[in-house]
Amino acid sequence: MTLSGPRPIGTVLIANRGEIALRIARTCRELGIRTVAVYSTVDRDSAVVEYADAAVAIGPGPARQSYLYAPSILEAAVAHGVDAIHPGYGFLSEDPDFAQACAELGIGFVGPSPSVMHALGDKAEARALMVAAGLPVLPGSDGAVRTASDAQRVADRIGYPLVIKAVAGGGGRGIAVVHHAADLIETFRRTSAFARQVFGNGAVYLERFVSSARHVEVQLLCDEHGTAVHLGERDCSLQRRNQKLVEESPAPALPEEVRAAVGEYAVRAARHLGYVGAGTMELLVGPAGDVTFMEINARIQVEHPVTEVCTGVDLVREQLRIAAGLTLPFTQDDIEPRGAAIECRVNAEDTEAGFRPTPGLLERFRPPSGPGIRVDSGFREGDRVPPTYDSLIAKLIVWAPDREQAIARTERALAEFVVEGPGVRTTIPLLRRLVTHPSFVAATHSTRFVDEYMAGREPTVWAAESAPVA
Repeated sequence: MTLSGPRPIGTVLIANRGEIALRIARTCRELGIRTVAVYSTVDRDSAVVEYADAAVAIGPGPARQSYLYAPSILEAAVAHGVDAIHPGYGFLSEDPDFAQACAELGIGFVGPSPSVMHALGDKAEARALMVAAGLPVLPGSDGAVRTASDAQRVADRIGYPLVIKAVAGGGGRGIAVVHHAADLIETFRRTSAFARQVFGNGAVYLERFVSSARHVEVQLLCDEHGTAVHLGERDCSLQRRNQKLVEESPAPALPEEVRAAVGEYAVRAARHLGYVGAGTMELLVGPAGDVTFMEINARIQVEHPVTEVCTGVDLVREQLRIAAGLTLPFTQDDIEPRGAAIECRVNAEDTEAGFRPTPGLLERFRPPSGPGIRVDSGFREGDRVPPTYDSLIAKLIVWAPDREQAIARTERALAEFVVEGPGVRTTIPLLRRLVTHPSFVAATHSTRFVDEYMAGREPTVWAAESAPVA
């Protein structure tokens, strides 16, 4: 079978690994699309390699020699005559050069155009584009800050605390908070050096730091025929070191005018950019309900399932249909989120040892089941969590008619989730404590919550007066 459209898709190469690779392969099978998996030597026995219609070895374990090495992936795509490449998230998913290389080979790239990705990949340029679109941003630098003396001038203007961000950063990395003027120059130089080493681009920019906020993001879908819709928002405030642990939809305790505003901002920005594909706008909502733009992620997100279970929309399916040149089968008026969903990231980490990764053999792996339970994982019992990649073992997604029932169901599912192996520790015990903590239950938590909880401090109360508890 073939997904029909102006650019028919009969075969897709999945340029990723783990749970997202298997997740994409499953939707492709439902659409009748043949799949080609790629794998490093570390992943030769992985679930997606077994599941896909074909599998190609692309190199050794280190990502730079396999999942980030475009020539091997493109060679596999050409050899198998694929019509499109789905990059998933991470790795090459937001690499405009890779998307351009696909185009030059006549292979579809499931994602936005290279020019849009290039603009959004530069966080300072993205910030300027949002200003032009009329979106609110935090006081900060006008573009990248190249020298320490320039950083000093910007800091004198916007005040402290401030945050220094790598313009090419992502995944919560390349971010440093400066609370005092005496620390500015050293932090500026250290962040720039880190960005140069990790992202190959040492440019950074400055913004005022909001110490207590909610991290809210909006899911977008846009086709090339002018339809742009949002599918509601997600709250991702439970984070440690800018890495998300728990996400939920809809965002709780959000005033309705704020909820409407973030959706309108996302669609307005997408239209301003000429965005095509799935994307996510990330925003900060301050204690007074004030909203400011953070960034747009030009890819599918790890936490996309909470939107899927609330809206009934298969986001990967729509990504593929958009890539085939088809129109979205719905408009904004057709999107009616229902119920409440919570996603917990089950990572192989020792939370009591600073979230130290604990890879190893999964001697017992028994995901929960029952009403409203979905588990996305790339692992099976007997598999080994490698030390080579991120520590995500599984995503537990729970849906219920309302948030109270979703929290109870999440705690029940976490209690049933069995992950055991020599030396393997997981985030499950911490997740059980977080989702039943009074602050989370009352939806008064902020982005500071996990750090404060782990340090044994009283949690900061978010927007207690301006945002009534849902």
